Amino acid sequence: MADRGELAAWLRLTESLGAGPVRRLLAMAGSPEAVFELPAAALEQVLSPRQRQALAAPPEHLAELMVQAEAWLAEAGHGLLALGDADYPAPLLATADPPLLLWLQGRRELLGTPSLAIVGSRNPTAQGGDNARAFARALAAAGYTIVSGLALGVDAAAHEGALDAGGATIAVVGTGLDQVYPRRNEELAARLLAAGGLIVSEYSLGTPVMQANFPRRNRIIAGLSRGCLVVEAAVQSGSLITARLAVEAGREVFAIPGSIHSPQSRGCHALIRQGAKLVESAEDVLEELPAPGTPRAPKAPTEPAPEPPHGQQALLDAMGFDPVSLDALMARCGWPAAELSAALLELELEGRVARLAGQLYQRRGLG
Repeated sequence: MADRGELAAWLRLTESLGAGPVRRLLAMAGSPEAVFELPAAALEQVLSPRQRQALAAPPEHLAELMVQAEAWLAEAGHGLLALGDADYPAPLLATADPPLLLWLQGRRELLGTPSLAIVGSRNPTAQGGDNARAFARALAAAGYTIVSGLALGVDAAAHEGALDAGGATIAVVGTGLDQVYPRRNEELAARLLAAGGLIVSEYSLGTPVMQANFPRRNRIIAGLSRGCLVVEAAVQSGSLITARLAVEAGREVFAIPGSIHSPQSRGCHALIRQGAKLVESAEDVLEELPAPGTPRAPKAPTEPAPEPPHGQQALLDAMGFDPVSLDALMARCGWPAAELSAALLELELEGRVARLAGQLYQRRGLG
């Protein structure tokens, strides 16, 4: 952002009009400040009467927003990119609807790095969360910046996996950067920034949580990335919006298959039927998108999981990887209910089995 006048012009435009009209005005005027010098005849060519009225007077909150923005931008690690700036990310610029402004907190150089999006359900199965972390760790270790949306569930697990690998990650959010949503991810956002990550928003400071903004931010997640991996998603999931936007932007789309009985797998299965690549490991992704640079070895777990004691492996083998009821496990193993429940509890405490809704159990990981 060049100066205070340019900042004021951008804020006035974005707070008064939608992106489409602003782009048309910029094409005519050449700069945000020059828009306000266009003659009435020129404005009539591209704006409706209501839009011309909105542009005629500054928004009531513009002065307050200017004070807030200048104070925020004065802090270390804070920045603002405008459409047309020399360092505006080229992959995003090439999409159909690049944002007019990008508010940045953290290491802005990450916008120029090879990136991969990992998205999925806000309420994943335990295995879905594990998969998101494992893929993010491996892909970050291979040199990709992991992009996601800082939401609960798969998004958070993807950011965590990248950080666990000592890799880079970008969070694209749907509120102003003066707040963190959801609040439960405040610690994750702080960890991300401390590790040299980046948080991005197209929304002005003070923009509250509005549901319509979250599907819109998905186009930025897709646009910044070379490819999009969907870990778990229901048929109506917002992750499928991200995948569709990735396809429209010419990006690769990958999906992890799951149980035919799980609603969280149906969105991924639909993507696979539509042409997304079925992946079972990070290597499957890297076959399509080779790793940039020299791969880094992922960090070893602080506390390696112990091998299952004798007898537990037989139970894990009997479970398979689909959700299963206690009665079905009793029929498969022939164990008494009390012994089976005790073994399942022990495996659950070790993190090898997850208890699901409806009195179901599911094996986690491959061990």
